[in-house]
Amino acid sequence: MNEATARRDAVDALVEAWRADLPTFAGVELELCKRASRLSILIHEATNASLAALGLTKAEHEVLSVLRAAGEPYRLRPVDLIDRLRFSSGGTSNLLRRLVEDGLVVKEADDRDARSTWVRLTAQGMETAEAAVRAQAEAQHAVLARVSPEAARAAADALREVLLALGDLPSADGKKR
Repeated sequence: MNEATARRDAVDALVEAWRADLPTFAGVELELCKRASRLSILIHEATNASLAALGLTKAEHEVLSVLRAAGEPYRLRPVDLIDRLRFSSGGTSNLLRRLVEDGLVVKEADDRDARSTWVRLTAQGMETAEAAVRAQAEAQHAVLARVSPEAARAAADALREVLLALGDLPSADGKKR
């Protein structure tokens, strides 16, 4: 038995219980999904707390982050936000309304298409987006501080391979989806 199999985590106990009753159900797929989910929960709990201190929800942060990453002039069409964030159009509309009310984004008419609008970060939105990215990075660092750089790199690379196998590719314009 190697070191990795000698050590047990919370998922091992769950998988062992399922294997007793449904051995074909409790394969590596269950382990991968449960471990990815647990890691996501741990990171999201820390991140959400750091964002709440800034008065932001995770979804609001995601919108600000995507706009900031879009580059100058830090704007996108609502449909592009929906595509990149994989949010519903109704949910995105509500988020944008709150962000406009808070002075973090503005909606601007599209000079070339009267039916379309742009969502652009304001100066306050830019400051908030950058503060949120720093807070998120600090929270992630704190959660993962006891993970060796080698283990973190190996996990990130392995998860990339899984996502690529599932077809999770960048959009045609090269931006993250």
